[in-house]
Amino acid sequence: MSGIVETHELTMRFGGVVAVDKVNFALRERELRCLIGPNGAGKSTFFKCLTGQYRLGHANGRVLIRGSDVTGWRPNQIVRLGVGVKTQVPSVMNGLTVEENLWLAARRVHGWDGSPGAVDETIAELQLEDVARRPVGEFAHGRRQMVEIGLVLVQRPWLVLLDEPAAGMTGDEVERLIEVIRRINDSAAVIVVDHDMEFVRLLGARVTVFHQGSILVEGSADSVLNDARVREVYLGNRAG
Repeated sequence: MSGIVETHELTMRFGGVVAVDKVNFALRERELRCLIGPNGAGKSTFFKCLTGQYRLGHANGRVLIRGSDVTGWRPNQIVRLGVGVKTQVPSVMNGLTVEENLWLAARRVHGWDGSPGAVDETIAELQLEDVARRPVGEFAHGRRQMVEIGLVLVQRPWLVLLDEPAAGMTGDEVERLIEVIRRINDSAAVIVVDHDMEFVRLLGARVTVFHQGSILVEGSADSVLNDARVREVYLGNRAG
């Protein structure tokens, strides 16, 4: 097993509960991968281990990013490797405009001189020109989600990790999001955690299914979503 992201025997316990159980995982360069599973399956905990939201020790196994052992690193240290992370916790500033939010995110990577160009490119890429100078606090949830993704994109990461990016979006917004994720994937590897099965199917990524803290099955979206084991543990009566 080798890749730009790897976990070796990754384990996370909360008291007596094993949320992630000795998971071995690998992501290739410019791969698009979806992590799915029922509530409590371990996918979100796994994501938080990758991004440093949960601090890991030697007893938790190892996380490697482009060969660097990042086990125990903080989120800001991981981001500095060129990793873009969108969590479920909002990071936009409601009182600032779209431009201002993006500029603050861009300046950390591009500095004063490079930020204006990066902001303009991101606004155009996400089709936010008509609202660029409006405060983010005025937006409905779906558009706020797109601005959140913009905070990641404006830093031009080579690895993008998105936690439930389609949550709260309308059908049209989800279609636009799929276009954006595919465009991101032209230049970056992407991991998406989501539970919306139609979104996962439309995205067409390779899929990893978590169940009881372990990887149940991996494969193409169609093969995984038609797998009897996946239907039994995850889809249930929504499988039809």
